[in-house]
Amino acid sequence: MTPTPTNEDYRRLLELRTGLRRFLRWSEERARADGVTPAQHQLLLAVRGHPDPRGPTVGDVASYLLLRHHSAVGLVDRAEKAGLLVRGQDAENLSVVRLHLTDRGSRQLEALSEQHLEELAHLAPTMHALWDALEDANYRGADGERHPAARPRDPAEG
Repeated sequence: MTPTPTNEDYRRLLELRTGLRRFLRWSEERARADGVTPAQHQLLLAVRGHPDPRGPTVGDVASYLLLRHHSAVGLVDRAEKAGLLVRGQDAENLSVVRLHLTDRGSRQLEALSEQHLEELAHLAPTMHALWDALEDANYRGADGERHPAARPRDPAEG
């Protein structure tokens, strides 16, 4: 059972959530500055980051973006009209439509991703320290195991 949060826990949670919100706001501003909406940026990332080389389906990206299918269809329609991605039939199942980035979409995502990786590199030490402080021994289960959602430990940490 999780112990009652302390004043320090509340402070750390506030700091963590504030840091996450600042990063998300910064990310949205970067996307707009690069000429795409924040939702289009997420869509491009969902297409490029999808593990299947055939490309994701609209259902896949709806799941990644936590959208209803029809909302994802509208987002894909707008991104396709903007020249960021294209739809194509799956070679193995012609009833399945796959999404692929255009050259323009790839360039925009690459530029945004470079900026995001740099920003995350600056934030990582602070976020790791906050997370580790929140996940100290008081937050282990009765069996002493770490929470399943906990950040994986670096093997060098022991």
